[in-house]
Amino acid sequence: MKKIGFLSFGHWSPQSRTRSAADALLETIDLAQAAEQLGADGAYVRVHHFARQLASPFPLLAAIGARTKRIEIGTAVIDMRYENPLYMAEDAGAADLISGGRLQLGISRGSPEQVIDGWRYFGYQPAEGESDADMGRRHAEVLLDLLRGQGFAQPNPRPMFPNPPGLLRLEPYSQGLRDRIWWGAGSNATAQWAAKLGMNLQSSTLKNDETGEPFHVQQAAQIRAYREAWKEAGHTRAPRVSVSRSIFPLVDDRDRAYFGREGQQQDQIGYLDEQTRAIFGRSYAAEPDALIEQLKADEAIAEADTLLLTIPNQLGVDYNAHVIEAILTHIAPALGWR
Repeated sequence: MKKIGFLSFGHWSPQSRTRSAADALLETIDLAQAAEQLGADGAYVRVHHFARQLASPFPLLAAIGARTKRIEIGTAVIDMRYENPLYMAEDAGAADLISGGRLQLGISRGSPEQVIDGWRYFGYQPAEGESDADMGRRHAEVLLDLLRGQGFAQPNPRPMFPNPPGLLRLEPYSQGLRDRIWWGAGSNATAQWAAKLGMNLQSSTLKNDETGEPFHVQQAAQIRAYREAWKEAGHTRAPRVSVSRSIFPLVDDRDRAYFGREGQQQDQIGYLDEQTRAIFGRSYAAEPDALIEQLKADEAIAEADTLLLTIPNQLGVDYNAHVIEAILTHIAPALGWR
């Protein structure tokens, strides 16, 4: 059994079917409702700043939570270099309470962005001797500590409203959210770091190229290293692990027109910066029988308990619901995911 959700970047442009920021937001809500009706397990969004994409996740997640009943709502991922952990803890607590405890919050140190050092414009600066990645991880550790729900702030002796006894915590507090924080890891080392801190693991369609092996092989090794570090840390609950994939069963003429003649059928190599060589995982697009055989060979999907389907949201709600339905109907049962 595997949880299956969609992951939307929320792209919009006047040349696509998703023409505006309003379209991207409202269509994401509609797609989450459609996905829930189809039997999917999750509706996740990616956060990018300074881009024509989704950027402020919590109003959107709260709206999805209010319009759905069962489906998980989440992020994959929020760049913690841009975040105030205290304000974020309040926003996340509110969205989680509105959804009835369905929030799965994916965070990370982030990836190359649209502008140089974009976090500076949000008012953040690495401390002396600290990199921007270090700053993102520091923000994440503060958030994790806040989500424990322990009081830390000295109350005013003459408050506007009565206080409970002792130090105060941030409100609203949502019990259990701390166990539903995920870290988007680009390397084996950061996956192991996340395990030690008790975060679930999100591994996307790219990671640092650490061995020269195929992407899915390296990703599977990353997941195993994460689980071993989790075991060594002595956590009492079982961790969750997600991987992201672009998967398109070719079941009608629309699919063949969009994805049947071309596609990224092989892994790609690139550089995230001057030093970091990265490997980008292939996309999958084929007739159902062939697609099933290809996916059987993907070692990382086999290792994960959650699969996030990266969708072309610019093609509209109806088409993306069709893609999700095709995977749930034609692919998932044959692979034992359902």
